[in-house]
Amino acid sequence: MVILAVVLPTWAGITYAGLRRARRENAGLPPQRPRTRRTPARKAAWVGALAFVAGGALHLYGLSYLPFLQPEDACWFNAGYLHVPDSSSALPVSLVCAGEEIVPWWVNPGLLLFALTAVSATVTSMVLAVRRRIARR
Repeated sequence: MVILAVVLPTWAGITYAGLRRARRENAGLPPQRPRTRRTPARKAAWVGALAFVAGGALHLYGLSYLPFLQPEDACWFNAGYLHVPDSSSALPVSLVCAGEEIVPWWVNPGLLLFALTAVSATVTSMVLAVRRRIARR
């Protein structure tokens, strides 16, 4: 499964890039102009966006433990108890069945880490962009 999900798309992308470069060189076309360097503001924005997406994925993973249609099934599938959950919440992600926390311990600290990273990277990106714009004047 890993081969289908990771290796084949990577191989296809590398092959495509190589074929494109070979066609350009064989056709006598001028080489592509180099890409502009990424500024620190743009790098910080990418870090913020990636942290936001990773935090969203982690939150969805944590929410997969919570009861939706039939609450007793949440305890049955996650902990093996046929019992209605004692409590559950979406933020912080928590599901308590028979006095035991079911959601893994690392979900909420991970959410906090990704949230802090996303906010700080976004603010840093904005500050760096403003500084660069002021320095150009």
